[in-house]
Amino acid sequence: MDKQRNILTGVGNIIRFNWGFYAAGIGIITILLVIASFTEGPLKWWMNMLAMAGFIPLFLSLAVSWYVYDLSGFYTMNWLKYQVDPKPGIILNIHAGFDETSVLLKKKFPDAEMKVYDFYDPEKHTEISIERARRAYAPYPGTIRINTESIPQGDNSVDLIFLVFAAHEIRNTAERTRFFNETKRVLKPNGTVHIVEHLRNLPNFLAYTVGFLHFHSAATWQQTFAQSGLTIHQASSINPFVKYYILQK
Repeated sequence: MDKQRNILTGVGNIIRFNWGFYAAGIGIITILLVIASFTEGPLKWWMNMLAMAGFIPLFLSLAVSWYVYDLSGFYTMNWLKYQVDPKPGIILNIHAGFDETSVLLKKKFPDAEMKVYDFYDPEKHTEISIERARRAYAPYPGTIRINTESIPQGDNSVDLIFLVFAAHEIRNTAERTRFFNETKRVLKPNGTVHIVEHLRNLPNFLAYTVGFLHFHSAATWQQTFAQSGLTIHQASSINPFVKYYILQK
C-alpha cells in the first residue's frame, strides 16, 4: 500500500472491505426503527432497545478501529524506536495479502535490504475482506508470493522479521507452528521477530464483540512461540487493543 494516509484511512478501509457486514447491520437497525415508528406500547420500546443494542457495538467497533488505525499514531512506527538494531542488514516483511507497512519500514530502514513476502492462500485464508483489499491496492514492488510452509531464505540469514496484523490469519494451529519454525530457521542468532496483533481478550471483546474470536489469545500465541522454539524477548502493549511481541531464538 503506497498511498498517503489521512485521519480516516484505517476506518475507511475497514468499512470498504467489510461493507456487507455494516450494510446488513444498518439495514437491520433501520427496519427495527421503522417498526418502532408504527407501533405503540411495549413493542415500540423493545424495537427501540433492539435497535440501540445493534447500534452500540457497530459504532463502538468503528470508534475503536478509528483510534487504533488512525488516531493512535500506530503507522508512524514510533513503537519501533528503541526496539531494534538501527542498521539491520536484511529485513523480511511478511503479510497475509494486505500490506500497509512495507513502505513505512523501508523509510525507517533505508539502507537495509528488505524483502516482502505474501503468504495469502485463498484456499486456506478465506477472509473476504482480504480479497477486497488485494483488489483495491497494488502490492509493494517486488513482493513475492510464498506459502506458510517455506520462507525462501537461507538458514540464519535474516536480521529482522515483521508480521504486522498478519499471523492470526493462519487459523490452523499446526500450520501456524510450522510457519514460526520457518521464521526461526531463517533468523540470525541475534535476530528478532516482531509480531503485532489484536488479542482475544476483554478489551477487544468490548470493542468488537464476537469479532474478537477472529484473534488468538495470549495463551495461544505463547504456545505457538514455545512449540516453534522461539522465546518472548519482550511483550508490550502499543495501545489497549494491540499487543507487540519481540521474539528471539
